[in-house]
Amino acid sequence: MANRTLMRFDWAMKRLLRNKAEYTVLEGFLSELMKEDIQIESILESESHQQIEIDKYNRVDILVKNSKGELVIIEVQNQLEYDYFQRMIYGTSKAVTEYISLGDSYKEVKKVYSVNIVYFDLGQGEDYVYHGKTHFEGIHKKDSLELSAKQKILLGGNMTPSDLFPEYYVIKVNQFDDVAHNSLDEWIYYFKNNEIKEEFRAKGLLKAKELLRVDLMSEDEQMRYKLHLKNLRDEASRHFTPKAEAEFKAKEERSIEIAKAFKKDGIPVEIIAKNTGLSILEIEKL
Repeated sequence: MANRTLMRFDWAMKRLLRNKAEYTVLEGFLSELMKEDIQIESILESESHQQIEIDKYNRVDILVKNSKGELVIIEVQNQLEYDYFQRMIYGTSKAVTEYISLGDSYKEVKKVYSVNIVYFDLGQGEDYVYHGKTHFEGIHKKDSLELSAKQKILLGGNMTPSDLFPEYYVIKVNQFDDVAHNSLDEWIYYFKNNEIKEEFRAKGLLKAKELLRVDLMSEDEQMRYKLHLKNLRDEASRHFTPKAEAEFKAKEERSIEIAKAFKKDGIPVEIIAKNTGLSILEIEKL
């Protein structure tokens, strides 16, 4: 059977996956990412509900509360933002402060996970999945800072300070090479290609394959979805055009500098034109 085209994950998050009956899909993805069985208790208000018009095609986010009372921010970012790391920090900080009641002790501060699915090359690195967490290491002894016995009794279990601080996941979708080596890769393959292969067995994907089919949308919903895809393409073009113009201008300036140097050395204009891409008239005006 041919693999069916599925709706994009950002559209699914916005339109379908907030329904309690469909939590299985998000639970499956988070379980594969975090390597533990995640159960969603509820989906809370997300920043997307207040976002401005210009940003609504660029970003979709959802705030999840799991069965342990922890908060998970899942965000899909479509276009480059140079300050995106700071956005991640802002998102976790906002979640920490908004979900503690006035007068509560700091013990009630929620653990926050920030899961970022980005369709641009964020930062510089060779991998396509990154995990960041806080670790305290001694400057002199190089030992790891641990909780005291009393703190462990108060907070429970074998926790470390790292377990209390926000954790960050970054999935760089476009850097994935389309070869699924494990169950998380199967999810990333779907993020990139809007397709789930017959042999994929990752948690949540079977439900996603049934639920997210484009051909099951109503005619009206398909029209809105096609408009969403068009808006994404328009946004991508809007972001690409200034970049392309800047690159062209830089290349042209380099060609002019090379042409000036060649001309100063007495090299014939025909050879300069051939090696720089400038016209003979442009070179003669230099």
